[in-house]
Amino acid sequence: MSYLLALDQGTSSSRSIVFDTRGHVVAMAQREFRQIYPQPGWVEHDAEEIWASQLATAREALAKAGIAAGEVLALGITNQRETTLLWDRRTGAPLHHAIVWQDRRTEPLCAELRAQGLTPLVSAHTGLVIDPYFSGTKLRWLLDHVPGARARAERGELAFGTVDSWLVWKLTQGRVHATDVSNAARTMLFDVRSNQWDQGLCEALEVPLALLPDVFPSAHPYGQVAAEHLGAAIAIGGIAGDQQAALFGQACFKAGMAKNTYGTGCFMLMHTGGQLQHSRNGLISTAAAQVDAQPAYALEGSVFIGGAVVQWLRDGLHAFPASGDVQALAESVPDAGGVMFVPAFTGLGAPYWNAEARGAIVGLTRGSSMAHIARAALESIAFQSAALLQAMSADAVAAGGAPVSELRVDGGACVNDLLMQFQADLLGIPVLRPKVIETTALGAAYLAGLGTGVYQGLEELAGHWQTERVFHPTLARERAAERMAAWERAVRQATAA
Repeated sequence: MSYLLALDQGTSSSRSIVFDTRGHVVAMAQREFRQIYPQPGWVEHDAEEIWASQLATAREALAKAGIAAGEVLALGITNQRETTLLWDRRTGAPLHHAIVWQDRRTEPLCAELRAQGLTPLVSAHTGLVIDPYFSGTKLRWLLDHVPGARARAERGELAFGTVDSWLVWKLTQGRVHATDVSNAARTMLFDVRSNQWDQGLCEALEVPLALLPDVFPSAHPYGQVAAEHLGAAIAIGGIAGDQQAALFGQACFKAGMAKNTYGTGCFMLMHTGGQLQHSRNGLISTAAAQVDAQPAYALEGSVFIGGAVVQWLRDGLHAFPASGDVQALAESVPDAGGVMFVPAFTGLGAPYWNAEARGAIVGLTRGSSMAHIARAALESIAFQSAALLQAMSADAVAAGGAPVSELRVDGGACVNDLLMQFQADLLGIPVLRPKVIETTALGAAYLAGLGTGVYQGLEELAGHWQTERVFHPTLARERAAERMAAWERAVRQATAA
């Protein structure tokens, strides 16, 4: 038996999963790490804690699988995207906490860039909107606020990276400073048309080119893990940002295929093939995972607070002791009793793009209970995702294609049957849950296998994908439209200044 090891570095935890070459999970290990909130709207991670937790889970997963590192054919990395790190090339020491993708501190800078008229340039070259979500303004903030950072960066002493680059640097003991196209595409500094760093945008954001990692396809030989980390050298064969990795792991290889990941946030991607397609409906265009030098693209909608709303109920309101308890609490009432929950704790992402929005619970009455709020919280995940799919289908039709006909789902919250059924009811299309829901890590493993010759091509991988359950819509379309209209009213209340 041969194995692949996937490192899945997420927003709230680091995980490592050992797969066999058929894509079956052999062993898994996971560790949560601290979320640091220095100010309202600011979110940080300790970069060394990310590394320590990721390395520990890799060792634990191998031990649980009962295998040695020498039995692993290749290692793949998938990661929380946009989270921004800056470190010393000589010592490897981070200069500051990592600034997390959820962080909104750079909204004033983004407003300046918009006022300078850069929106059309950013959209045309990167497929993105100007928003604090993306890495470029976070890097600019670090250069401007860490004493001496800018001068050191200009002298070539520092390295910038998203989490994948940081892990590759640590795994290879500083020998490799690299990223893949899917992560580079999230920086607001990368021209997705040419797959190169955009000098003009780097100049506009005052980012020295010397900081930036080399960029390669997602399936590519990235070097080797130093033997001392896991007990033997392992080839690093693939890297992809978590959402592109999930699209790949869901075998969405063709234009028109879509998936939604229900994690800390929710992220819906639709493959658009080899053509960069610009959205007319508030989505972003991005690079999909590339298996070679040929470009691949996707449309994406990002929900900043998805499963994190359940964590907030658990930790903020102490509504229940464990996140898994939310379904039982929500099912203890027949509906949300008119309560609508807009979890805009860090603003609203696509298709609204309102950085100033804040969370709101509306429709409360004297009869409202924690169970109604819990149900409304779960429903908010589906409402936000339905808004994304409506925008995505409209873009697909405008480009001469067909509306999305089915949605493949993954991520931790997709095991919640109540949520998945409500999602199908809102969308009016089947929701497909695969047998292996660890599709983010699976995508990284598949890319690593492609990058090292374990697999021959995409058709082989498509044959591995299997459905565990299909949720068919049961709600009348008129009623679904009424529910979506009520959601949009609640969003307007949350965004009213």
